[in-house]
Amino acid sequence: MAVAARERPLLVAGDWVETGEWQEVRSPYSGELVGRIAKAGADLARRAVDAADQAMREPLPAHRRAEILDRVAHLLAEREDEVAETICAEAGKPMKAARIEAQRAVSTYTVSAAVARTLAGEMIPMDASAAGAGKLGFTMRLPIGIVGAISPFNFPLNLVAHKIAPALAAGCAVVLKPASQTPMSALLLAELEHEAGLPAGWLNVLVGKASEIGDVLVEDERVRMITFTGSSGVGWDLRARAAQKKVTLELGNSTPVLVEADADVEDAAARLAQHAFSFAGQSCISVQRILVHEDVYDAFRDRLAEVAAALEPQPVISGESLDRMLASLDETRAAGATVVVGGSRLERPGWHLAATVVEGVAPDAPISRTELFGPVTALYPAFGLDEAIALVNDSPYGLTAAIHTASIHRALHFAERVQAGVVVVNAGTHGSEPHMGFGGVKDSGTGWREAGIESLDVYSDLKVVNLVVDPAKA
Repeated sequence: MAVAARERPLLVAGDWVETGEWQEVRSPYSGELVGRIAKAGADLARRAVDAADQAMREPLPAHRRAEILDRVAHLLAEREDEVAETICAEAGKPMKAARIEAQRAVSTYTVSAAVARTLAGEMIPMDASAAGAGKLGFTMRLPIGIVGAISPFNFPLNLVAHKIAPALAAGCAVVLKPASQTPMSALLLAELEHEAGLPAGWLNVLVGKASEIGDVLVEDERVRMITFTGSSGVGWDLRARAAQKKVTLELGNSTPVLVEADADVEDAAARLAQHAFSFAGQSCISVQRILVHEDVYDAFRDRLAEVAAALEPQPVISGESLDRMLASLDETRAAGATVVVGGSRLERPGWHLAATVVEGVAPDAPISRTELFGPVTALYPAFGLDEAIALVNDSPYGLTAAIHTASIHRALHFAERVQAGVVVVNAGTHGSEPHMGFGGVKDSGTGWREAGIESLDVYSDLKVVNLVVDPAKA
């Protein structure tokens, strides 16, 4: 179901601002106009930082932050239809997937409310050393400061929630720049934050050129932290430029999965097809490389191709993205790979690529080494477990990896040795939950975890208090 096209202003200092410039949002599914969004530049970004700075001069106590987050969770659940329709309209997701995203955002806010209520330090056993005898020590968790948040298009609600909710839980004001392709969900969430009683300036939402808004967030010393989810090149450049700030990065992946000889081939093919091709593969944990034991390779390939051919294709985010994917497939074919199924643009409105399985891909081919971010997965024959682990680790990325096997010993051997922030066993690659930290290693990110209790470390500073206890004054 589509959302009627409407003009949406931006949120700055508690006011809804129209700038006089607008940018269009079009449905990836049909190409139709679904919204026009006010466009911000550097001046409005500076006003947003001013508003966040002013807001943090009057800190919100933990109980108020938790109450607001709980109310947002309630409003998200109450308006699930509207939220899901907005996701569907701007991102091209099926309604079922859009509803799941809306429901996960509810959980993200509920967990963050609990975190706000438990934000605390710890006692330090000062007398563990002779110098500490007669002293009392403890730590305090304090908000890190203004957070600049930059979110991607593929989960336009929940990845925004993953940044806003924990930051607010820790007592940080936020300046958010959502993806220009999918800003409507973020603005709807901002409406709910406002309705839930969040005071002016604690959340500011800007849409516009990443260079203009990002430069302000990097250069303004009052912005103490930047959280970014997106491409590796942009993320690492951002971190280099913001060297004096805390910068958390959740970047790319060429997600690997190992299917062992003792795996349930039918179950593995069904799960991996879902996780390779849902939302047209536009997820950092979408299955891109499948290493299959030679004993079950043919059976798995044939079943995966059968499942993929039966899927209803989902759109990619833009025509430019589709052209890039098709060019990569052409390069892969030219290098000798074979397309088992799919591989072509579909003649329909919007931007659609058929679910695609390729084999015979060289380990150094672009599909093997870079994140395609589309409905394409490559098959590789594998032999011994350690050989397969070496191939899994032969990647610049390390976000999520998975294994399908009937052996707990093989699963734990894989989990211990694979280089990834998250390891999933017998469940495809979708292994994140709203209450657990999520992040990766190597080029997939900085190692910080942005959800659950781990967000205490991300959005707060640790202060140590050291008291001398004088018995004479007791």
